[in-house]
Amino acid sequence: MDISLVIPLFNEEESLRPLVKWITEVMAKHDHQYEIIFVNDGSSDKSWDVVKELKAQHGDLIKALSFRRNYGKAAALDQGFEVAAGSVVITMDADLQDSPEEIVPLYKMVMEEGYDLVSGWKKKRHDPLTKTIPSKLFNAVARKVSGIKLHDFNCGLKAYKLEVVQDINVYGDMHRWMPVLAKWQGYPNIGEKVVEHRSREFGVSKFGAKRLISGFLDLLTLFFVGKFNKKPMHFFGTLGLISIMLGIMTLIYLTVMKVFFEMPRIQDRPLFFFGLLTLIIGTQLFLTGFISELINDSRGRHSNYNIKERIL
Repeated sequence: MDISLVIPLFNEEESLRPLVKWITEVMAKHDHQYEIIFVNDGSSDKSWDVVKELKAQHGDLIKALSFRRNYGKAAALDQGFEVAAGSVVITMDADLQDSPEEIVPLYKMVMEEGYDLVSGWKKKRHDPLTKTIPSKLFNAVARKVSGIKLHDFNCGLKAYKLEVVQDINVYGDMHRWMPVLAKWQGYPNIGEKVVEHRSREFGVSKFGAKRLISGFLDLLTLFFVGKFNKKPMHFFGTLGLISIMLGIMTLIYLTVMKVFFEMPRIQDRPLFFFGLLTLIIGTQLFLTGFISELINDSRGRHSNYNIKERIL
């Protein structure tokens, strides 16, 4: 298998038939074996019925999974990656804003130019300012934090070597920062390609203004995971030891003042409570680091999703 197309969808019943028609027309011009993997993220419309209809028409070309509820795009990608068998895995959105004409050029960049990951760049966008402005801000911060010189981290059109998606653990809303996750997992050869961004033909955008807040929270999580994922004790343990030492030194100081200088009722002084508080906080931070190490050792791929139906 040459190419696996992983396509998450949520309430996209109108676009699925023209999307598959367009993909098959494009791929008919090339001698590549490929598969289309749809992941239905708890759609409330007739998207899943359309997927089953497409499966009946195209047979083994179509594979599909359907969640019982909406888990988010990252969960859909994660489960699609587990099913993918192609040497190159290409992700795209189901809303017809990503052009299937980009599939083969992206495939060639991975296979012929040796990239681990190629990210699309929607240089000319057909989105409202409520989407483009936060996107530019996130991309600027992500470039600074990660050191990856990409213009559009969040573009849904990306191509990966199969081994990359097998090694990445994508969850929450981390689909926005896949190039960063890939780099920190040991795949630094990341490229970029200008891709066509088309106007939405059907439905409405599934992403609102809340992405402004969630995006920054994800970026903070990304920074922490990248720095301390393998050794959380280095973060929590260091802060805990500093807090514990501060508390011990404070209480030693008060003890010396009580014993040698007869300071009255040290237990009524604010410094006494400060010393106790730093001891308690330090102990909690140290234990958090220890527990995080235990969890880190036993952690596997996030796959606790309730899948209603599989068509493979």
